[in-house]
Amino acid sequence: MRLSARVDYALRAVSELAAADAPRTVDQLAAAQNIPGKYLESILGELRRGGLLRSQRGPDGGYRLGRPADQISIADVIRALDGELANIRGSRPENLEYVGAAAPLQEVWIALRASERAILEGVTLAHVASGTLPKAVANLVADPSAWA
Repeated sequence: MRLSARVDYALRAVSELAAADAPRTVDQLAAAQNIPGKYLESILGELRRGGLLRSQRGPDGGYRLGRPADQISIADVIRALDGELANIRGSRPENLEYVGAAAPLQEVWIALRASERAILEGVTLAHVASGTLPKAVANLVADPSAWA
């Protein structure tokens, strides 16, 4: 799986927001995660338009999550910025057609998407902000081969 810099920056910024007790400005989020401010501003705007964030102007303004952190999954953030979790050359796996010896590849791509969904939809911003990942994810991370 390959995640874009936009998604990486977005996940880092929204994790900060999930841990915050008040709105945070672009500058605060950028400094906290060492992200270029102008680039982050664009990303946050996309997340706001996608309904994941709210913004507020004024002296107490900034960004905050659009809904509780336990109701926003990592998958939600990825989809808001990059679309579908798994696609092959821009197509959904169930819409592909392989023939001959390659025919089982469609099932591999569908299984891959199911595995991605299980993890990315199962981990919320609340999990990340609290540092307590779901047991299934913690078990995968505990396997030394996962790190290689």
